[in-house]
Amino acid sequence: MRYSLIVFLGFISINLFGQYDNKLALLKYNGGGDWYANPTALPNLSSFCNEALGTRINPDYATVEVGSAELFNHPFVHLTGHGNVVFSESEAYNLRMYLMSGGFLHIDDNYGLDPFIRLAMKSVFPELDFVELPFDHPLYHQSFDFDTGLPKIHKHDEQAPKGYALIWEGRVVCFYSYESDLGDGWEDEDVHKDPAELRLAALRMGANLVQFAFTGSIKN
Repeated sequence: MRYSLIVFLGFISINLFGQYDNKLALLKYNGGGDWYANPTALPNLSSFCNEALGTRINPDYATVEVGSAELFNHPFVHLTGHGNVVFSESEAYNLRMYLMSGGFLHIDDNYGLDPFIRLAMKSVFPELDFVELPFDHPLYHQSFDFDTGLPKIHKHDEQAPKGYALIWEGRVVCFYSYESDLGDGWEDEDVHKDPAELRLAALRMGANLVQFAFTGSIKN
């Protein structure tokens, strides 16, 4: 069943009289995983996008539950954590409708998330599998070029970072950054004490994701 992108048009409510057009959103989930990790990540990413891309994103990000109708108010939703992720049947259905209607989910493995998130997303799209995006995919070439894919921010298991996607009817509806830890790179400098060049790479990749979600993920 196809869902009209008219629903997507309701995501971006432009405030003609205020400073900001929209907010990024953090997804709150059940299962015991720390969905609240990296509290300074989205404010810093929002501010960077405003400076680098000319967006008007409120740094005071929204926190939305998987099963909430508020999910549909945000074009970019971010999920992170280290542990278990569980979606109920109704939550999985709500997230599926959000993504099929034009929404975009960025999943960022903060280490240890992988086996849980793959199972959780199977409850959302049982017919889809994560596929690794090639380095020439537009997501890696928005305002900033990443010719070798995701930057490596933290060691984790010292594997190469990989960018996976769920693709529904030709559109990337979910991007999963694995073995990269972009969110840690978005955090305040004194949290992880990452070098400036790593933090900049993480923020630039995050800006690409936001730009892609706002513009490039809509199927023509």
